[in-house]
Amino acid sequence: MNTRSKQGQTSFESDPLVSILMPFRNTEKYLKDCLDSILKQDYTNWELLAVNDHSSDKSESIVKQYAHRDNRIKLLQNDGKGIIPALRTAYAKSSGAYISRMDSDDIMVPEKIATLIAGLIQEGPGHLAVGQVKYFSERGISNGYARYEKWINDLTLSGDNFGEIYKECVIPSPCWMVLREDLDASGAFRPNRYPEDYDLTFRFYERGLKCLPCKEVLHFWRDYDTRTSRTSEHYAQNYFLDIKLHYFLKLDYCNKRPLVLWGAGNKGKTLAKGLKQRGIPFTWLCDNPKKIGKSIYDIPLAHYQNMAEMKRPQSIISVANELAQEDIRRYLSTLEFNKPGDNFFFC
Repeated sequence: MNTRSKQGQTSFESDPLVSILMPFRNTEKYLKDCLDSILKQDYTNWELLAVNDHSSDKSESIVKQYAHRDNRIKLLQNDGKGIIPALRTAYAKSSGAYISRMDSDDIMVPEKIATLIAGLIQEGPGHLAVGQVKYFSERGISNGYARYEKWINDLTLSGDNFGEIYKECVIPSPCWMVLREDLDASGAFRPNRYPEDYDLTFRFYERGLKCLPCKEVLHFWRDYDTRTSRTSEHYAQNYFLDIKLHYFLKLDYCNKRPLVLWGAGNKGKTLAKGLKQRGIPFTWLCDNPKKIGKSIYDIPLAHYQNMAEMKRPQSIISVANELAQEDIRRYLSTLEFNKPGDNFFFC
């Protein structure tokens, strides 16, 4: 027996249902392209839970028109305000055994849902399907976004996303799929912690999910000046650093080993303040002769060569310069402080 949508597309009961969660707010300019890309999916047994997060433009009207045309699209109103309550609203109304995300200003390739679910069906619970992404913009993509795109796609190609989880968010928020049971076991959308995509990524990591390698670009990620990640305070750098430190101390920190913080720039200072507030002892290292021997937040800065006297230290590296990072890697290697669990690059 098969079911048929209002558009005449056919899906079979043997194909499991995929629930796509999509909050939206004031994206009328991009919504039609987004929704059209979902309707063009090769895999047809999906439902779209589109949650209106208090839009003041024509976004709701656009989604309503599409929902009238295709009964797989469900228009919902956010029970609260913001993306986390919107995701909770969508998830509470979803029925699929497989859960995915979508951003209302982006575009799926036709093979996206089919590719993500195929890997999960083959590998089963305990896995996270991830696709490669490509940024696009009317004005072109900055070097920063181009570097991030290459970095995250290289990780996705090998499935080693969690290997660099403390640098940046290693799972693209609108291009993953997971079994409902694994999402529930990871805490789903319950925590009120922003950035919500990075927090969920850490909880996938905590749960021990394995990322499935993918070599295909499955998602086009739109960049523009008013996108939420550029305008909301919840995506400011201090939020990212707070999440990194929170999960490092919870998941990877060993209080029986000395902790070292590298770097006294803005990120290093924020991390030092966070460690001090939490009562975590650490040694603060740098190579700047103007700072060595001085104190910041009543914490003295020492020369990095002092590390040679330590026994099995753990390092948080907040130095952003890539050449300096390589120098630090080489130095740690000469001390044989380069085993798993030794070093965590926070940028």
